[in-house]
Amino acid sequence: MERKEFKLGDIVRMKKQHPCGSYNWEVVRMGADIKIKCQGCQRLVMLPRLQFEKRMVRVEKSAE
Repeated sequence: MERKEFKLGDIVRMKKQHPCGSYNWEVVRMGADIKIKCQGCQRLVMLPRLQFEKRMVRVEKSAE
C-alpha cells in the first residue's frame, strides 16, 4: 500500500461523515498517532496513523 501524502495543517476529506455532518478535518498533530479536528463542530479525534491513512480520501486544502 502506498503512503498518502499529508502535512500538518492540511484539510483532509474522510470516507465517513462525522455525526455533525462534516467530511472535512484539519490535521492538528502528527506522529505515530494523528490528531484531527472536525471542521464542522471542532471535535478533536486521535487515530493511529495506519487507520487514518485507510480512512482518508484526499487532501482538500493544503496548509501552504
